[in-house]
Amino acid sequence: MSSAANLRPANDSQVPNDLAAWWLPFTANRAFKARPRLIAGAKGMYYYTPDGRAVLDGAAGLWCCNAGHNRDEVVAAIQAQAAELDFAPAFQFGHPKAFALASRVAALAPGDLDHVFFTNSGSEAVDTALKIALAYWNISGQGGRTRLIGRERGYHGVGFGGISVGGIVNNRKFFGNALAGVDHLPHTYNRAEQAYSRGEPEWGGHLADALEPIIALHDASTIAAVIVEPMSGSTGVLPPPKGYLQRLRQICDRHGILLIFDEVITGFGRLGFPFAAERYGVVPDMITFAKGVNSGAVPMGGVIVRKGIHDAFMKGPEWGIELFHGYTYSAHPLACAAGLAAQDLYRDERLFERARELEGAWADAIFTLKGAPNVIDIRTIGLVAAIELASKPGAVGARAYEAMERGFNEFGLMMRIAGDTIALSPPLVISQDEIGELVEKMGKVLRAIG
Repeated sequence: MSSAANLRPANDSQVPNDLAAWWLPFTANRAFKARPRLIAGAKGMYYYTPDGRAVLDGAAGLWCCNAGHNRDEVVAAIQAQAAELDFAPAFQFGHPKAFALASRVAALAPGDLDHVFFTNSGSEAVDTALKIALAYWNISGQGGRTRLIGRERGYHGVGFGGISVGGIVNNRKFFGNALAGVDHLPHTYNRAEQAYSRGEPEWGGHLADALEPIIALHDASTIAAVIVEPMSGSTGVLPPPKGYLQRLRQICDRHGILLIFDEVITGFGRLGFPFAAERYGVVPDMITFAKGVNSGAVPMGGVIVRKGIHDAFMKGPEWGIELFHGYTYSAHPLACAAGLAAQDLYRDERLFERARELEGAWADAIFTLKGAPNVIDIRTIGLVAAIELASKPGAVGARAYEAMERGFNEFGLMMRIAGDTIALSPPLVISQDEIGELVEKMGKVLRAIG
């Protein structure tokens, strides 16, 4: 076991004696409460259970703890901010750190993505971007542009806008009709053509052309925006085929349609760049972000908007509200303080560049699992990997669930699962030795499950 396992959280939490009250999100609640997976502390690359057992974090929490856990600099920033200013209203008032963080985030974005609207989560960021798109066309005299286009297997959070443009079936089907006037592009995954791809698959760039018949069906004058994840994460890690995102940009430009990149997962170094938009040389009209902005320390999200869109709203009397939208906790002081500290860590430790430099070694290590029991595909890009498992007959998802449960309880490894796909996305501070530890533990899990 790693020497990190000898560490203990500073304050071990008591094991709760009643699990009934909390209805856990996106969780098999009955199975969890029969055998709970409790976390009491964290530091660096590891979580700790209430009894002090170390669990290697192979998922950066929920794709968010990019700088590692409980970094001293972030903790100190939050503590100092809480003692100085606990809350400031973002409606008609502001506080200095909100402007400082907005400037830092905008400086990381490509092109003229110069303005930041803060939210509290990726879900809120997506719904905000969609509302900005609709409002932009309305104030531009093209109010008929109301149609939104997402993609099959896309995940854009859990707001009504996000589930409407999203394309994960179970996230949609329980809630009836959401937004009207939404279409979906086909997803980009084809195992027969793309199996065991490292980085962007060679096959599939042409799938962007499916946007053209959708535009022809409805007419461009009715379409407000297209929203896609540069890499589809929550559906099981689907890297974009070569040329795909560039073709989407060209088609949207040709028809005057806004293009939104949902970078809630890919933002802040996950693919080796501040934003995936830079990796692919594409400037979207808006970028949504969350998770990594402050390394998951305090809930926060936002939308980065191109100058021309922002400036279109800056008309009318100066005392008039330009956009009737916002959240009580937009740019919360604690979240902003954590964000500034995390941005300093990303810069000073070159974590984005480090992720890019580790990408090859990461892929080499993950691909040693090819041929392990029940593995039918492996996909890697940046510091992300997917290990797809054959499903048990009549029990889709059961094999990956067993891998997650046994990984945590028996092998000291945390992972994400989507159906029968295991997703790995460790903090960007992972070392070569810890990559080896992660892959070794993952191999043991794969050999142990049925």
